[in-house]
Amino acid sequence: MFIRRFSNFVKMDNKLKCLLFEAYFTLAWARYWKSRDFSKVAAILGKQMSETPYFVNGNNRIILRNISSAMHMASKYAFWESECLVKAIAGMKMLERRGIDSTIYLGTAKDVTGLIAHAWLRSGTYYLSGKEGMEKFTVVATFANDLTSINRKGERYG
Repeated sequence: MFIRRFSNFVKMDNKLKCLLFEAYFTLAWARYWKSRDFSKVAAILGKQMSETPYFVNGNNRIILRNISSAMHMASKYAFWESECLVKAIAGMKMLERRGIDSTIYLGTAKDVTGLIAHAWLRSGTYYLSGKEGMEKFTVVATFANDLTSINRKGERYG
């Protein structure tokens, strides 16, 4: 099993290998932030109670799909918890490095055990993480990383 997985990794394209390493270390960074007080975490996530547009630049579709795949693959091999919020934060930061807008949604719902929470990440119309089951949750917070309206000098357009 390990030999087959290692063999598959060796055969991968170098760009995909780099993306997997980036995803792995960004997931570790996000897990660290999840362990901190949420008021500090909220400060790094973007504009609170705001959303980015539901528009995807056609050139970004492949990037979005690759980042999503790399995050899910890397989370399987992480020795720390890498569930919905960790994936959403990591994905947002990976997109931020590439200048791509994204929105994190935080939702709550009731089940037999009580109140449960979920997080998911959207960029344009594409959901990178947490899409499964999101319809069961009521959105209680959003965090938007609106990068397309910021120019290179850090000034907002419009």
